[in-house]
Amino acid sequence: MIGTNNPFHRLLRLRRSTLFRSPAHLLPATSVLLVVLLAIISFFLPASGSSLKTSSGYQLNLALRSVYDTLGIPYDDEFGLKSESDTVSIDEGDAGNNRNTQTRTVIKGESIYSILTASGLTHQEAHEFSRKLNGQFSIRDFRAGKSYDIETTANGSFSSLSLRQNQTSVLHLEKDEQTGELSVWKETLQPETRTATLQGTINSSLAEALRLQGRPSLAKAISEIFSSKIDLARKAARGATYRILYEEQWIDKEFAGTGKILAVEIINGNGRYQAYRFTDTRGSSAYFDEQGRPLQNGHLMIEPCNYERISSTFGYRVHPIRRTLHFHGGVDFAAPLGTPVRAAADGRVIFRGWKGGAGNMITIVHGGGMHTQYLHLSRFSSLGVFGRSVRQGDIIGYVGSTGSSTGAHLDFRVIMNGKPKDPLVALRSNAPQRHLSPAELGGLLARIDFYQAQFERRQINVASVSERPSVIL
Repeated sequence: MIGTNNPFHRLLRLRRSTLFRSPAHLLPATSVLLVVLLAIISFFLPASGSSLKTSSGYQLNLALRSVYDTLGIPYDDEFGLKSESDTVSIDEGDAGNNRNTQTRTVIKGESIYSILTASGLTHQEAHEFSRKLNGQFSIRDFRAGKSYDIETTANGSFSSLSLRQNQTSVLHLEKDEQTGELSVWKETLQPETRTATLQGTINSSLAEALRLQGRPSLAKAISEIFSSKIDLARKAARGATYRILYEEQWIDKEFAGTGKILAVEIINGNGRYQAYRFTDTRGSSAYFDEQGRPLQNGHLMIEPCNYERISSTFGYRVHPIRRTLHFHGGVDFAAPLGTPVRAAADGRVIFRGWKGGAGNMITIVHGGGMHTQYLHLSRFSSLGVFGRSVRQGDIIGYVGSTGSSTGAHLDFRVIMNGKPKDPLVALRSNAPQRHLSPAELGGLLARIDFYQAQFERRQINVASVSERPSVIL
């Protein structure tokens, strides 16, 4: 590198100086150039026998110093390069972007308002944030023990507050450092889907086993898959073993919930119950056994009895006995006493008995979230037995007038995912589960092989659930 005391370095920088950008300095600058040229000539044609002190470089420095003195410029100012217009600013980054983030915990008695003001915001700013939070924030989100993040600028001023409202939502309160503008917005976290397996031996019930393994939501989903075929509470009893292949949702390193069940196997004595999820060529997903038979039947229903007329429809009506307006959750089919009542679709009887104002009643679960109910029966048939599987059209009872009733009729009800549905609409709109084509059946069998390989590949911890076997991802 050329040093700053080197005259050639000064010469090279001379042209960039303010002397050649100012009309007042133009003439002196020209004189400087002439002097420099003479010095260069003396550099290339030095006098013979000259000493080191009188070398051309030394002479050039003397000449330049003389010119500096003549122009009234300090020799170390390099021809005005230190003037404001020639100063070079090196951008080393915006120091104001340095942020400090702290994770804190809400203390009993604190509020969002008190935390904001304690973090340096004015009362007016805290009020403005409170106004913007209206409808997006619940006091339950800010209870004692809840953690939140506070971010401050390099000078310690408030920058933002971030609060995790639930597993997938983060609430942000931000103040713009430049404009002071306050904003509130929600961030939706996208979970990552992972495949996991569980295995265990049941000590009491499947629900209890899965609760001990930390995945209680799987029990209800599995019960729904098998609901129209088996009584899971009896088949998955003490001593039975199970294997489950399913999806989990994770956000960073935090478990966020379970997803789809892909395969289930329950073994109890000589009984083996299997369910495999498969999506057909139409994009419809359902569960099948190892032979390709659907486990959750379609809901093409038949009318449950031969009737003379519909005496009451679904919806609000004046109760025929109490004479008050109330919601009627079914359809009344008026029919002669003793008319056979048939199962509207394949399913399993989960209730048979007396039910207060409903009189003698039967409830059948059909899978897919659907139940049907048959009220005011005069008596039950030999097929209408608790826990028994029934086929569509099986006689389960007979029309009567038991309970709160003014005459012989069948009150037929459809429950879909826990909510009453108009039976007349259900009778018209539900479609049957179609059978798989040969190609689709081949695809299902290949999918079953894949699921089995997943079971074998993952080293599942085989242990009693009381030992809390780990979930294998």
